[in-house]
Amino acid sequence: MITKISGLPENILGFEASEEVTAEDYETVLIPEIEAVLEKYKKVRLLYHFGPDFKGFTAGAMWDDAKVGIKHLLAWEKIAFVTDVHWLRNTIQCISFIIPGTVKLFGNENLDAARDWIIY
Repeated sequence: MITKISGLPENILGFEASEEVTAEDYETVLIPEIEAVLEKYKKVRLLYHFGPDFKGFTAGAMWDDAKVGIKHLLAWEKIAFVTDVHWLRNTIQCISFIIPGTVKLFGNENLDAARDWIIY
């Protein structure tokens, strides 16, 4: 499941992933929000929190994630990933060099720091 994190400036999107993230989550929550922000701004900042109850992605969700990343390849100004999930941290570290913009990884205990970093 993906839920939107509220209270961020309008050019910054925040999402929290919990349990299993599906293609429907991307198609009904994440992608429409990204598209709406990119109608107003050339660049978007993203705070993506994978909470302690995050279990993983379905294959469809991973495909949608790749598609939205590629479709808006140059739109990512900053991305803050927040997670303690080891395999996800390792994956982010391995692929962060191919993501345009600045990517920073935070542990769950540093969610507030990630929020501050993505805003400023």
